[in-house]
Amino acid sequence: MATIMLNRPDRMNAFNQTMLDEMQAAWKTVREDVEIRAVVLRAAEGRAFCTGVDVIEIFDTYRQEPFRELDPGQVLGPKSNLVWKPIVVAIHGMCAGGGFYFINEADIIICSDDAQFFDPHVSYGLVPACEPVGVSHRMPYGEIMRMILLGNDERIGAETALRINLVSEITTHDRLWERAHSLAAAIARKPATATQGAVKAMWESLDLPHTAAVRGAYKYIQVGNPVAELDRSQVARTKAEIR
Repeated sequence: MATIMLNRPDRMNAFNQTMLDEMQAAWKTVREDVEIRAVVLRAAEGRAFCTGVDVIEIFDTYRQEPFRELDPGQVLGPKSNLVWKPIVVAIHGMCAGGGFYFINEADIIICSDDAQFFDPHVSYGLVPACEPVGVSHRMPYGEIMRMILLGNDERIGAETALRINLVSEITTHDRLWERAHSLAAAIARKPATATQGAVKAMWESLDLPHTAAVRGAYKYIQVGNPVAELDRSQVARTKAEIR
């Protein structure tokens, strides 16, 4: 299991060019290291998980060359880096704007009871597009529109985030990282081919109509099961949690 921590608390863990480069390198390590079977993505202690782009240390995205300009999400997210290992994201404090890049490609998202989600783009006269479109497979359309159109005037609290399926669990701030590591460790104990196949099958199905996705699902079983299948008598019995 691996832990990736956003570590710019003095800048509310906003990303600059250095963080973009380091995230891309981190995902490459995760992808290539067979010993890593699950990942916890968290942020350093402070007021925010991530508030998006660092507006002080603005990086060059080639804005004057529109056909060369890159979306920073292409290097921040695991799926964009072809990582199919399960990702557990732990959110505390503010997650704003570009912070959604880190959760849009997550597999399990939990948050502390102080978490707040919002997208301030329209308040500054900017078009919100990449982040809200990226989260559209997780949040209902009406909730996304309310978030992006109200901008700085409203924030989604932890309880609302749970209700609208943005997160799957709320815990206290002091238990957040322990809980995230517990979930990732439980996943990491399972056969890697099975967990990665599950992630890949579900993620790739999002791009397909339902019937086509169902018809194509069996190919993941054909490829993965001969490698991952275990003798059931050898699988350790554990008492399942009920949530």
